[in-house]
Order: sequence, then C-alpha cells, then structure tokens
Amino acid sequence: MTTRDSGPGLFLFLLAALATWSPPVPAIGQSCVAQCIADCDDGGTVTVDELLKAVSIALGGTSVDACATADRNGDGSVTADELVAGVAVALQGCAIAAAAPPAAADVPADLDQRPLPAWYADAKLGIMIHWGPFAVPAWAERTLDPERIFTDPTYPYYFFSVQGVEAFLQHNPYSEWYRNSFAIEGSPTWQHHRDTWGADFPYENFARMFEAQLDGWRPNTWARIFQQAGARYVVLVTKHHDGYTLWPSDLANPEHGTAWHATRDVVGELSSAVRERCLRMGLYYSGGIDWTWSPPPYATIADATRLTPPQPDYAAYADAHWRELIRRYQPAVLWNDIAAPAQEDTEQLFRDYYAAVADGVVNDRWTTATASPHHDFRTAEFSADEAIAPDKWEAVRGMSRGFGYNTNETDADYGPPEKFIHLLIDVVAKNGNLLLNVGPRADGSIPEPQVRILATLGRWLAANGAAIYATRPWVRPAATTDRGIAVRFTADPARAVVFAILLGTPPAGDLTIDGFDATPTGVRLVATGEALAWSRTEAGLRVTLPALPADGLAHALAIDLAAGAAPRRAR
Repeated sequence: MTTRDSGPGLFLFLLAALATWSPPVPAIGQSCVAQCIADCDDGGTVTVDELLKAVSIALGGTSVDACATADRNGDGSVTADELVAGVAVALQGCAIAAAAPPAAADVPADLDQRPLPAWYADAKLGIMIHWGPFAVPAWAERTLDPERIFTDPTYPYYFFSVQGVEAFLQHNPYSEWYRNSFAIEGSPTWQHHRDTWGADFPYENFARMFEAQLDGWRPNTWARIFQQAGARYVVLVTKHHDGYTLWPSDLANPEHGTAWHATRDVVGELSSAVRERCLRMGLYYSGGIDWTWSPPPYATIADATRLTPPQPDYAAYADAHWRELIRRYQPAVLWNDIAAPAQEDTEQLFRDYYAAVADGVVNDRWTTATASPHHDFRTAEFSADEAIAPDKWEAVRGMSRGFGYNTNETDADYGPPEKFIHLLIDVVAKNGNLLLNVGPRADGSIPEPQVRILATLGRWLAANGAAIYATRPWVRPAATTDRGIAVRFTADPARAVVFAILLGTPPAGDLTIDGFDATPTGVRLVATGEALAWSRTEAGLRVTLPALPADGLAHALAIDLAAGAAPRRAR
C-alpha cells in the first residue's frame, strides 16, 4: 500500500480531528461513504489507538496487515481525500442515513421495467453463508458430484431426470439437508446418524447444541474476512429447510412454537457488522421447503412434487417472515430458495419491498406451478452460463461439494487455488456475479480451506480489481493466445477500456491474443500499471510481457481503445 498527497499538513489535520474526537454515532442506514478502517480487534468500534494505527498505515509508517484501510477505489494507494474520508468514517460510524424510502407510487406498474440497481451490477462478488443446527452433525455423503449434477446430461445422476432427482434426495451431497437425509431409512446418512448419535437422537437436539456455542460467535470477524476477500455483498441463510430461524421471529413455528430460533439475533448482528465494513447485506429464506410444516422423509419423484408445503397458512407464514425480515433489517437482496408457496402474493411483496428498499434486488426462485414472478437476476447453482447473457445472473455455489460444513470432505474437494479466481473472471465476463458460499462450523469458525480461498481471492482482487468491479461484458467473452492460455474479457464502458485477463502465467516475451481486432491506443498491466509494447498482427493483438509472478494465478491487461469499440451493457 502506498500513499499519495500525504505529508505533515495532512497529519496535523488528522491530529486536529482526533482532538475533537467523540464516540461514534450509531449506524442509522445502510449506505456507506467509504471503506471502513481500523477496527483491528473486531470490537465493533474504532478506538483512538486503532485510528492512529490506520493513519500510520495510510502514511506509509506501518505495513498493511489485518486492518483494512481507506483505499476506496481499490487502486492500491491512499489519496488525501480517501484518508480524510476514512477518518471521518472511523470517527462518525461507517453508515450514513439512507435516502428516504420512495412512495409506493414510485415503484413501476410493470416491475420488469424497473432498472437493475447499479450497485448489484457493479459488485461482482458476494458471499453466501449456510449456518444453523445442521452444522452440528455436519455430514453428507460423497456419492454425487455437484460439479456435474446440474450441468452434465451424460452424468448418470443428472438432476433434470427422474433418476437424478431421486439420487439427489437419497444421496444428497449437501449437509444442510441432514434432517431429510437421515430420515430416509437405509441411506448412508441414516446409518451414519445411528452410528454417531444413536437411533433415537432427534434433530431438535442439534438446535440446542448449536445454541450452546453461539456465545463464541464473532460477527465482526466474519465481516472482516469477507471484506478482505473483496466481496461487495453478503447473503445470509436466515431459514433453511429445517425451518430454524437465525433471528428471533415473533411468529410461532408449528412444531416448536416460539423456541425454534437462535438465541442470538444472528441476522441483526451480522447485518450491522457487514454494513460497518461497507458491504451490502442480503437475506436468504427457504420459501419452497419447510420440514416443520411438511416433515421428511422425501426420497422419490412423487415425494418431490409435495416438497413445498401446500397449506394456505404456510403461505401466510412465509410472507409474514419475509415482511418481518424487511421491516427489521432492510436487506439489499431478497434471496428466496426452491419456490414460493402457491398462495403467496409475490407481486405485492416485491412492491412493498422496493418501496422500503429503493435499490433492493430479488432473485428468480419464486416460481410456482402456475406463475413465474418478476426477478432482478437469475441464479445458476454449481453451474455457469456459457456465453454473454443479455440479463443479469448469479453463479451460486459452495467451495467444495455442498454449502453447509461437511466433516466428510477433504481439502482435495476444494480444488487448486486458482479455481475460484478463474471462476469469478469467467462469470463476470458473461454478465454474472459470483455468490460463493461459506459453511462455518457450529462454533462459528470458518474452516481453514475456505479462509485460504477467500484470502487468495482478496489478494488477487486487490491487485486486479479494476478488471472486475463495475465492469461490463465486452463484445465477446473469451479468446485464447498463441501459447494456449485462455483469455476472458471485461470492459469499462466509461473509459473505453477492455480488460484481457490471462487465465495462467505465460513466460516473459511476446504473446498474441488471437482474434483481437479492436484498435488499441495503449496496453498496460493492471496490477502494476506498467506500460507494455504492443502491435497489431493478422492473428490478433501482440503484447510483450515482462516476467510475471508465477503465483499470480491470472493476469489482467488493460487495453485502451480508440473510439468506436463500445462494450455491451447489462440491463
């Protein structure tokens, strides 16, 4: 991290600011003015000592460590303006008052005409979190390969077939489905449960064991890890298929009354911690499955047709839950799963949500047997689009074989370190965002392989984020080089820049990007700003590369274009 425009005058200004310091005001909104800084101990506040350390980091007197700094534009340096803004954030609290909610009349009559909020199109990387009672048994079998279930029609258990659906139910690779999996007599999970917990051990006991560990959970630690990974938004699973809520709902559960929720307000505490790190906070809710309304087992294709509880009271229950979440937490994303109850009025729910959260977005998993409601983006689970999509979409997946923490997995299930960097680049080149899941242990700790992946993403984005954030797809998503290295393209519409990202590390020397026929005015390495020699050839664009770090995993080139090579834009 380097510092520009800093000096004694600025330092005196900062000391004067400290002299007038008063305790931070409470965060009262969800819009952040700058990246948060200096809460080194994850205490939820910034002390004078922590602020002085952040100032020292920004002025170059201390190396960057686990503390975030005020580099708002992600260019690897801190200007005076950025540092002043960061100090203001530290002194006054990260969040500022959000704009007044628009009147319901301001929501378009046709919801499909509502523009996609720019923040979501710009964000590119989000973190999903699956955490709940299922993190206590933390087990699922390894029969199925999630990398092929939803994408490979030649796979014997391809999901979009009768045998595929039944294989998914009977041999589910997702540990968060544990309550259903161990209810299927004779299944490997059924046997594991008997061997490990006993035949008469009920799922409800896992909730009590989960709650017993909640005191040790540190939401600020999660938020720091997600921010340092380069994520711009977070989506927390507030209620999975087991019906257990991570907020203290006022609604009584049909099986457990008012006792089927976490003893801490996980949703509220994490929302605050995430927003204090200047990330957006979204909420997931399983509207299409709730085993406290329709108990397991579900093992056959016939069972699958009744997964969504049919009771009108359930539709009212799910709708009331959503409205409770919106009223209390004002989520930036409504992320429903599976389906919506048939009787739920999603149109009115969306209108009320948009009136309350002007720049909120909703996903596409609200369909019923008779309706496909409005959505702001599509979701693709353990899969990705193969070409540039005209509409916004989101690739959602776990880092290994599922979403919840699974003790039956090994480090090898996570793949090589470049896997998720290349995935992010590929998804963004095709007009998508990547929502990458974290599955914490029951005690709230994030498994080390997941932390390593997030840290690797963060390091790469810190150097190359200009080629990812706020970009749009170019006229084509991909190419190759004369050395056989895959290339993905993104573009900055405002500056007429195309980014060519090499998915590998070539040796120093000339390299040709095949078929690149736009007219450049300059080429440079994004990570260092170094200008590169280039020329046009019949085959494409030739650039002369310096020796690149072998562990760079991917390398972004910024190609400045002459007028007339405009990138395509997302909705």
